[in-house]
Amino acid sequence: MRAFEVSKDQYVEVADEDLERLPLPAKHQIELSAFVRSDEIDPTYYEKSYYLEPEETGLKPYALLMKVLEQKRVMGVATIAIRNKESLCALRPSDSSLVLETLHYPDEIREHDLSLPDVLVNDRELAVAGTLVDALQEPFDPSKYHDHYREALLELIASKTQGHEVVVPEGEAAAAPVTDLMAALRASAQKRKGGAAQAPGQERKADGAREEAKEERKPARAAKKPRSRKKAA
Repeated sequence: MRAFEVSKDQYVEVADEDLERLPLPAKHQIELSAFVRSDEIDPTYYEKSYYLEPEETGLKPYALLMKVLEQKRVMGVATIAIRNKESLCALRPSDSSLVLETLHYPDEIREHDLSLPDVLVNDRELAVAGTLVDALQEPFDPSKYHDHYREALLELIASKTQGHEVVVPEGEAAAAPVTDLMAALRASAQKRKGGAAQAPGQERKADGAREEAKEERKPARAAKKPRSRKKAA
């Protein structure tokens, strides 16, 4: 028995038998309705992932769908009932199997109204940022990433369980909050190379010194007499 609130402090009881009689077209099967490119689905809509395993009688359709999705490079949009709820989902091939991704409905996504002011970004800044991004670009390997907080928490729990005194090792000092994206990218690139990160002001000073040196080497030119401009009648 479940109760649904219809107004303040007013509930309606609904039995499981009543829920079973509700019309769910996708209750016992996955109903495909369209095929779309994966880049057309915004990641905001993704909810959970499930591996699909075929029954013995469904091996052929399973393999056929997986192959055609790989060949066409598309995903299947479908509906399925999970825990008495009709869910929107997407089917995609992955490592010789099918993965079902449940999706949020549009009315479940909170609207985001944010208008940023116009910010001028020049070509030099964009080129420097692109160089730093290229230095950190690599194929995604999830095995490289660990939940360090969880690992430290498990180690703490194990130490307390065994009655050991907990000693926190001295690690690197906590990094100060970085508000400059360029500084953060530069620090990450220098850390990977094993060198010391250059402060943002140092690069600007160096650039200024180079520009001044160039100006000193330029021969002096005679100032041209400004042309007189005629005023429009």
